[in-house]
Amino acid sequence: MPHNSADALRAYLKDKRILLLGFGREGRSSYRFLRGLFPTKTLGIADAKPVDAPDANCTLHTGADYLGVLAAYDLVLKSPGIPFVGVDVPETCAISGQIDLFLRFAPCTIVGVTGTKGKTTTATLLYDMLRASGVPAILAGNMGLPVLDEWAALAESPTPIFVLELSCHQLEHAHASPHVAVWTNLYPEHLDHYQTGFSGYLNAKRQIFRHQQPGDFLVTSSAQDITQFFGTLRPAGALVTVEPPDTLPYPVSERLPGRHNLLDVALAAAAARLVGATDEGIRQAAADFKGVAHRMEPLGIFGGLDFVDDCIATVPAATLAALDALPLCRTLIFGGQDRGIDYLPFCGALANTALRTLIALPDTGHTLVPTLRELCADKQVIVAADMEEAVAAAFAHTNAGESVLLSPAAPSYNVYADFEAKAAHFQALIRAYAV
Repeated sequence: MPHNSADALRAYLKDKRILLLGFGREGRSSYRFLRGLFPTKTLGIADAKPVDAPDANCTLHTGADYLGVLAAYDLVLKSPGIPFVGVDVPETCAISGQIDLFLRFAPCTIVGVTGTKGKTTTATLLYDMLRASGVPAILAGNMGLPVLDEWAALAESPTPIFVLELSCHQLEHAHASPHVAVWTNLYPEHLDHYQTGFSGYLNAKRQIFRHQQPGDFLVTSSAQDITQFFGTLRPAGALVTVEPPDTLPYPVSERLPGRHNLLDVALAAAAARLVGATDEGIRQAAADFKGVAHRMEPLGIFGGLDFVDDCIATVPAATLAALDALPLCRTLIFGGQDRGIDYLPFCGALANTALRTLIALPDTGHTLVPTLRELCADKQVIVAADMEEAVAAAFAHTNAGESVLLSPAAPSYNVYADFEAKAAHFQALIRAYAV
């Protein structure tokens, strides 16, 4: 619920030596925000890459040893993507970030959405449901909009509700939790980011409810019993459990195929109702939903084939959910960065699908080829050296009228800057190939 204020945040930061760790989109946003509060305060900036000092009151720490300066600062505002594996963080140095500061000091109602998969769709639906209900709302967080860029909106009347998509990296150092927390699911992911592997990832996700108080809410799904991950940490707020629906009592957008998307709608609706959404607003938003880029995004017909971009699927469960929702899919392109996940259940599940062709990309795809050829003897398993070969194989081995799905079941960082870059390459290739 609304608490604290800009004055409280200013007082918290005023006498601290502050380091901006990482000077990309979020780091630069933090710099702008801090300069608005403290025009002449000396700020530290640390980044592995060379950066230019934005003003004379900034101290730069760049290069390979950029993480070695933490002891010189009281507070580090860390960009989410920087891992601390093997880094000795001094006890005198507090680690924070934009999400932590916003959760602790923003005087507004916050709805936070996390989970391994489904969080972008759920958060976007939730935001749409509030807006369609006439409730002022702002969508920010993990989808690319730094929350401190939106601080000025807190002065508006009525104050908007903030819907935040929250990644494990953003939650890891949070010292407060949202009034309404939505936890979609949990699967092994980002294991290389944490010294303790899955337990570190789990602990980061549990920050979504760790600091909640009586009167707050945790919304989860019974499809995956999230309580198995609670351990001794029990939510102080009310637990709201959503049953996975086979159907919904209102029409949904064609961009929401499959049971997993219906569950995202149900989770978003349950959370939206807790902060003022109406039934009519929920129905309208579900029907009008425009979809999330690279999540089961239909690209159109090329060379007689129906191509679907699901490049945001970075874990096996997401790929299997997409296949379940696409009954005409006969060709799957998969593979990416190896983060130590057990793929044997994934290979077994692929054997029971209607797929006819499996096109394996580096690295995980290549690793799985022997297992797939053993378990999926009725399917063609093709090794592609790169995306160019994968797209060529898809055109060569898929029949007209069938679907081709790019769903990596792994991150893309082994070859690409991110999954968006991988998806852009895929889309460019299929359009060029079909000319």
